[in-house]
Amino acid sequence: MSAVAKQSGVAGPTSLVGHYIDGRRVTGAGARRAPVFNPALGRVIREVVLAEAADVDAAVRSAALAQLAWGRLPALQRARVLFRFKELISQHAKAIAVTLSEEHGKTLAVAEGEVTRGMEVVEFACGAPQLLKGEFSESVGTGVDCYGLRQPLGVVAGITPFNFPAMVPMWMFPVALACGNAFILKPSERDPSVSLLLADLLKQAGLPDGVFSVVQGDKSAVDALLEHPGIAAVSFVGSTPIARHIHAEATRHGKRVQALGGAKNHAVIMPDADLDAATEALVGAAYGSAGERCMAISVAVAVGEATADALVARLKARVAQLRTGAPDAPGTDMGPLVNDAARVRVRGYIDSGVSEGAVLVVDGRSVAVAGGEQGFYVGPTLFDQVRPDMRIYREEIFGPVLAVVRVPDYAAALRLVNTHEYANGAAVFTRSGAIAHAFSRDVEIGMVGVNVPIPVPMAFHSFGGWRHSLFGDHHVHGPEGVRFYTRLKTVTQRWPEPDAVRADFSMPTMK
Repeated sequence: MSAVAKQSGVAGPTSLVGHYIDGRRVTGAGARRAPVFNPALGRVIREVVLAEAADVDAAVRSAALAQLAWGRLPALQRARVLFRFKELISQHAKAIAVTLSEEHGKTLAVAEGEVTRGMEVVEFACGAPQLLKGEFSESVGTGVDCYGLRQPLGVVAGITPFNFPAMVPMWMFPVALACGNAFILKPSERDPSVSLLLADLLKQAGLPDGVFSVVQGDKSAVDALLEHPGIAAVSFVGSTPIARHIHAEATRHGKRVQALGGAKNHAVIMPDADLDAATEALVGAAYGSAGERCMAISVAVAVGEATADALVARLKARVAQLRTGAPDAPGTDMGPLVNDAARVRVRGYIDSGVSEGAVLVVDGRSVAVAGGEQGFYVGPTLFDQVRPDMRIYREEIFGPVLAVVRVPDYAAALRLVNTHEYANGAAVFTRSGAIAHAFSRDVEIGMVGVNVPIPVPMAFHSFGGWRHSLFGDHHVHGPEGVRFYTRLKTVTQRWPEPDAVRADFSMPTMK
């Protein structure tokens, strides 16, 4: 247990990370284990249990039983549990961030920011009584009223990625719980400990046993969740190939699905943009969290040669000032990647960019970190003269690599963004209200920023992309989250006068 965890009173991670089923931590039936690394040091710090189908079934059975009572509670009572959970998250944010940083590698400041953004969805979900208000129409016919109810689905599941082990689960389960569902979380096996900290705090907040469960695991656990008949809906965030598979398989088994996939987020830099401000925005958006976030800016689209030359010169100077190092070291801007496979993959993309003819302005392949010689580090990398046919443009790298693409005018920039396979987020940097308005209207992207490099919506709006960045009909959290985790029931009722009931075989009308 870390010193921060001891001081805060929250249970810290153990050497063996297990499941959370029926209100307690359990090892489960599976005998398989996987290593959990500290990526800054490059060494194993604990092991995680990998669930088998029997563990998933135990979680589903416990959840189904608990959901019956939880779903019938007044929304106000469910909201009170979430209010207490929010306070506990606030009290233990530092301890959660320490564990998160230790297993993921992001800096402590970024980890604390992640916890805060997740907590904002909890705050939104605390409005359950307002969010679940139905519709009512009086006198749709003579003496007939009609109203709608939003009711829980039952047991739902979330499959979440390694890059946000606190925030992405909190995009899902607070809204699902507020709507009266029971929730089963399958976090990434790369950084599993945060999930158990969240489960412990939910129990402290008064959540009944079984309403929230955690099953650790790999593909076996995912397949069991997708196939289990007791699960009504699945939420997923991860890469596009897996999102496509999740959507197809869960749908085939009759489940409701929201599956968020990959991204290649563009920032269009217009000639009239404040280049100093745009440079700072791009550096933070491209290299923060080592580029391991689905809203990272990985492509800067410079409009005009003069804009590109000035932008690249500024970026080169600014990137040279970034400090790559231990996540808990003061002044560190960027920590390691999550594991060695990620490091190998990102370095391979840099090699590919060089071989395909892009200009390597800043090379992060040989970065050295004192005390972290075995860590999974890749330094910030900058390419210029990138073409749309190159792999480093087409594919999601998920690392600290920024590609500058040069285009002659705004129309070419818009066309470039709109024809990419991914359509998660895009931003434009300009002083022109007309350009900003046109870009917001015409860009075919799910989330748009105007002089904002990472346009992640606040919790009371919804998050999601278009094209191959989203599979399913609903975005996450916000109003879309409420719609996803509920089903609509419409009631038409009449209370006739005594002795006034006779069979009516005609189509009901207002006559």
